[in-house]
Amino acid sequence: MATTAHPEPYRLGILLGDGIGPEIVPATVQVMDAALAAAGAKPADWVPLPLGGAVIETHGSALPAETLETLGELDGWLLGPHDSAAYPEPHRSQLNPSGAIRKHFDLFANIRPAKAFEGTPALRPGIDLVVVRENTEGFYADRSTYRGTGEFMPTPDVAIAMGIFTRPAIERIARTAFELAMRRRKHVTVVHKANVLRTSTGFFLDICREIGAQYPEVELDDFHMDAMTVHLVRRAEAFDVLVTENMFGDILSDLTGELAGSLGIAPSINASHERAMAQAAHGSAPDIAGQNLANPIAMINSGAMLLDWLGTRYDDPRAQAAAVLIEKGLEATVRSGVSTADLGGTAGTSDFAAAVAATIGAV
Repeated sequence: MATTAHPEPYRLGILLGDGIGPEIVPATVQVMDAALAAAGAKPADWVPLPLGGAVIETHGSALPAETLETLGELDGWLLGPHDSAAYPEPHRSQLNPSGAIRKHFDLFANIRPAKAFEGTPALRPGIDLVVVRENTEGFYADRSTYRGTGEFMPTPDVAIAMGIFTRPAIERIARTAFELAMRRRKHVTVVHKANVLRTSTGFFLDICREIGAQYPEVELDDFHMDAMTVHLVRRAEAFDVLVTENMFGDILSDLTGELAGSLGIAPSINASHERAMAQAAHGSAPDIAGQNLANPIAMINSGAMLLDWLGTRYDDPRAQAAAVLIEKGLEATVRSGVSTADLGGTAGTSDFAAAVAATIGAV
């Protein structure tokens, strides 16, 4: 729901992260700056903040307390990928930076589009859908309890994982999905496993149906999780907005990203009602870090999603126009034959970003 107009330039954080983050995040800033200027919007007030493995030695944490405190003062931020598996202990065993940020700010909606680019290899060239993933509960142990995790061992021979489902959390993610569908093709698909997990995912399905009744313009259907994977492989073009619990959403968004061509083009935002975090769906790719080889499309498109979220929240047509300019700039650049190696091209990260910014400027 839109609020009153934003009184000042948007204050947006820059969190480079690990691996290819220091390459793809600045590329995103460059393109977002070009789009905001082309849309006639005020330039963003960028706020660089420390995060990732490189700051553990200097700050004692991959997510310093000062970073978390400053994020609370911002409208949104760009989060580069992290490589928490490579952190030294005890940092490696702690909740990773992105998970800690999502939990701290209750970023309950993980929105992950999957759309193929014309002129690039895609398993389902006509795919254009969005996975709306509940981001705070479900079967993800690191987010399903107030303190500690949702996994425990009562004896050395028994391991238990809890899946948490609550009405308020389901209602808000369902409403997010239906509101998004109203801006798209007005079709929501609930993905669940209510034939087996009747009490938990059946509860999720029932509440989504209740919310769906408030949106009579939107077509509503549902599929079991296992069947959904088959339907996506066979006919992904038939789907618009998929809404599901945490773990199912993680699995489906990786699948749909690959069906669209590559996880390198898979964007996402994590949002609450108050703020949003742009974060590409892929990892830190340490094997190509520092070589100017990384595909920045996912991160750039995540930045576009952040601008669209801001534009929707503040009823700001310029921010929304900037988001559209980024999307069209990416499409035009790839269609012209400029892309990184993973999409069959020869452009480096910085060259690709410069080409997108130039295309936006020309428009």
